[in-house]
Amino acid sequence: MDINDHIKLTELAAQIKEWGQELGFQQVGIADIDLHEAEAHLENWLKKDFHGEMSYMHRHGEKRSRPELLHPGTRRVISVRMDYLPESGNKIQNALENPLLAYISRYALGRDYHKLMRNRLQTLAYRIESQIGSFGYRAFVDSAPVLEKALAEKAGLGWIGKHSNLINRKAGSWFFLGEIFTDLPLPVDKPTTAHCGECRACLDICPTQAIVAPYLVDARRCVSYLTIELHGPIPKTLRALIGNRIYGCDDCQIICPWNRFAKLTDEQDFNPRQNLNTQQLLDVFAWTEQEFLTRTEGSAIRRIGYERWLRNIAVALGNAPKSDAIIEALTKKLAYPSDLVREHVQWGLDQQQARLGGWGLS
Repeated sequence: MDINDHIKLTELAAQIKEWGQELGFQQVGIADIDLHEAEAHLENWLKKDFHGEMSYMHRHGEKRSRPELLHPGTRRVISVRMDYLPESGNKIQNALENPLLAYISRYALGRDYHKLMRNRLQTLAYRIESQIGSFGYRAFVDSAPVLEKALAEKAGLGWIGKHSNLINRKAGSWFFLGEIFTDLPLPVDKPTTAHCGECRACLDICPTQAIVAPYLVDARRCVSYLTIELHGPIPKTLRALIGNRIYGCDDCQIICPWNRFAKLTDEQDFNPRQNLNTQQLLDVFAWTEQEFLTRTEGSAIRRIGYERWLRNIAVALGNAPKSDAIIEALTKKLAYPSDLVREHVQWGLDQQQARLGGWGLS
């Protein structure tokens, strides 16, 4: 194939989108690699130290915003999205509002999406190769320094909302993103215009007020950062605001009016495993480390490890209504060998005892 033949490249781009949908991607778009606006936004965000302990956000320098540095020869990015919403908005809201339930971000209820999507992207690349012969490419699914939302926005998959998530006018924001960097000079798609308007629902609903301004998130306050990325103690001033969220946070997506158009996933692998959408806080707090490893096998949750798992649940138990059973469970964990766990267990115990009129708050 003559890679400079515009007609053939246009036909190939159409085929790529058709193949992508056959592989289970809800949408496929193609972007150029000019990310100068996104690069400026990233640099400003890093200068404010909003990345917290996520040192990897600046470790790779310009590779994150200049795809040709990450994968030499890159001229275009094939961007894809895949729906993952496992249950209705009402069920999600009910789980979040039940203080005795362990709320886990809905993207993490099923199988870890990284491997599934990367395999599909690889299959898509093989199909392209079978059609045109060998070409330069590399597939990514949140596995390298890639500004995936900025690329998806350029590829027409949606716009970056005020909460910093990508929003699609017909599908909301409950979807994963993936990319194929390629040296093929494919025709690019037109970016989508933004449609957040004057809405600020996501800013107002954020439990820790982490969205400090439209399109600007201070990760250090974000519940997802605090429960997943942060390795040390959760700041005391933020613990009571976390509620029953033990892994991630979906509040800004739940409240977004565009998610009334979100569709439930067709991927069985994204459906809840181990009843993770209905687990009681006391039950998951009682898991041994081996039970944690067994029940989170193949799940993104495993990445935080058992110690941070207990840390997060101890905070949620401290935020729960007063309960003798909770006090008993927390008391038993006071002898746990981890300083990190013990500190949060004591905090949770103090909250419970204060509600019973026993102790003062720490």
